[in-house]
Amino acid sequence: MATLQRFTDRRVLITGAGSGIGQATVLRILDEGGIVVAADVSKPGLADTEAKAGETSAGLTTVVMDVGSEDSVLAGVARAVDTMGGLDALVNAAGILRSSHFTDTTLADFEQVLRINLIGTFLVTREALPALRIGTAPAVVNFSSTSANFAHPYMSAYAASKGGIQAMTHTLALEFSKQGIRFNCVQPGSISSGMTDGTGRSGQSVGPGLPEDADYTLFGKIMPTLPVDGDGMFAKPDAVAAVVAMLAAPEAYFVTGTEVRVDGGTHM
Repeated sequence: MATLQRFTDRRVLITGAGSGIGQATVLRILDEGGIVVAADVSKPGLADTEAKAGETSAGLTTVVMDVGSEDSVLAGVARAVDTMGGLDALVNAAGILRSSHFTDTTLADFEQVLRINLIGTFLVTREALPALRIGTAPAVVNFSSTSANFAHPYMSAYAASKGGIQAMTHTLALEFSKQGIRFNCVQPGSISSGMTDGTGRSGQSVGPGLPEDADYTLFGKIMPTLPVDGDGMFAKPDAVAAVVAMLAAPEAYFVTGTEVRVDGGTHM
């Protein structure tokens, strides 16, 4: 059980909640006393989140929602707000990753990444804003990436989508500042998630999907400097969930229009 209780009676909608960082964020905010609607396109993923919530699952409701579908978002956000009787914080964690040589990237793959990551963030945020306007200490946490500012080879579509999210977050932070709604981003890097582990939407195997002839020497600049538990280069999703919880909590009342990098010192 978390020692902090910053989310007692605080109503939070979290997308991408069926795995990885989204799931870890659900569990963190539930531990801190929050009321959470967990949204994801994957029913099995949501069932897994509910099972892992354990004793805190009384504060959890799940909803199947495809952030790339406007109709699904309209229905899902409306259900979330109705279930919780309002909305105080939104966490847009849903996303996918496709990796390939730029010249081999299809238009369909490029558009799909933008559709889920960037347009999905736009759709969910737009539909949540009416409820956030009348929420308590309203806050939105979006998911950018270290790839938005630093070169990650073979990930042009993903980087473009995350750069767009970051830019949009700055714009919304200013546009809604006088209404008291805070907008911030996290920039995860070197974090174990559904994308880096090889599973994604609906549980299909997608992962980084690096080309077979990928030049791994290009990745030397994006290795964390801090040690991680176990083998490999990836920290656990709870490293990001802790930062998301801080940004979504009322105590971060003077933080808006910025991004917090969570990458183990990869990009100093």
